[in-house]
Amino acid sequence: MTEESTRPREIVLGVSGGIAAYKSCEVLRRLREAGNHVQVVATRSALEFIGAATFEALSGRPVLTGVFENVPEVEHVALGRRADLVVLVPATADLLARMAQGRADDMLTTTLLTARCPVLAVPAMHTEMWEHPATVDNVATLRRRGTVVLEPASGRLTGADTGRGRLPEPPEIAEFARLLLEWGIDDGGMPFPLPRDLEGRRVVVSAGGTAEPLDPVRTLGNRSSGRQGYALARVAAQRGADVTLVAGTVADLDPPAGVELRRVQTTREMRDAVLDAAKAADVVVMAAAVSDFRPASTSVGKIKKGQDAPSIPLEFNPDILRELVTEDVPRRLVVGFAAETGDDGGSVLDYGRAKLERKGCDLLVVNAVGAGRAFEVEDNEGWLLGADGSSLSLPMGSKAALAARVWDAVAERLP
Repeated sequence: MTEESTRPREIVLGVSGGIAAYKSCEVLRRLREAGNHVQVVATRSALEFIGAATFEALSGRPVLTGVFENVPEVEHVALGRRADLVVLVPATADLLARMAQGRADDMLTTTLLTARCPVLAVPAMHTEMWEHPATVDNVATLRRRGTVVLEPASGRLTGADTGRGRLPEPPEIAEFARLLLEWGIDDGGMPFPLPRDLEGRRVVVSAGGTAEPLDPVRTLGNRSSGRQGYALARVAAQRGADVTLVAGTVADLDPPAGVELRRVQTTREMRDAVLDAAKAADVVVMAAAVSDFRPASTSVGKIKKGQDAPSIPLEFNPDILRELVTEDVPRRLVVGFAAETGDDGGSVLDYGRAKLERKGCDLLVVNAVGAGRAFEVEDNEGWLLGADGSSLSLPMGSKAALAARVWDAVAERLP
């Protein structure tokens, strides 16, 4: 591990004047807890919503607002030069417009003109403002120049209004911030992991485990937090895809912004939901840890504890991945996941290659599991195997980083 990859990262958190500015405090806290140094640069209107004292207490640094602060240091130039990442939360319609015009009328916009690092803009505004042709053009301009502009979420806005334009939740913003930082550390010189290369594509992702009821109290299932599937859906949506996420049993996760979420419990429910959504899909990613077995029958009453453990006959659940592969949809690309352990009969990779051949999918992500790996943790690693014989090592990193590399491989193979 190099000194560059372990040093604290310098992040500029730009805050503009919208009601969603209150969520920037949680983003700031998460960025700091990850070990980063954060400098808050706020517009004057942002400080009408959140006082400078709050930002200073959370960041440990004075808030910067005007270009006439610390003039001898030429602060906006110094900030831009040393920043590893700029995160804009929220990015209002006004800020996006000023960025697109190349304005330099306050500390934040002048800093943006000097920054030579990734810029992550997280919009928040009313639906009408987000969909206005001027905003649409400004976003397109910024993306063409290399700014990563996230798609907003749908939900409650100010007052009684609901719709598209809601700020994504702070954990999701922090995840994308980490992704851009991580990508720069791991792959210096490579493009950012959020190109708009999936626009016009329909994607289905399954996530989490499934739970088969034994009785009204107990279930039979597989371990899974759902984090990897959610990361795959989240990254695909921000690369422009129309995403349906079929989620089984998952941890307490916020729905990804810009994603249609369908919730299921059993493997048969997941099968029906995935096959239905896959009818019009270009890509299906089976990241869920589905239960291979289910009880042959479910007890109407709770199974009572006795002297002898009950014998519960099991039967096979449907093989969703195999069904997806055998369906006659020639243009659809199917990605599977394999959680494996090695033994005297072979290594994790050996079992992964055997599963790829057996299932017949286009790509297979192989994870070594056990001892705190893969399941219910923040990070992941593994291998990406292709039906064409390709093999790519997926180094340890965030689950969003692994998702980005999977989508790179998918995008290369789409017609």
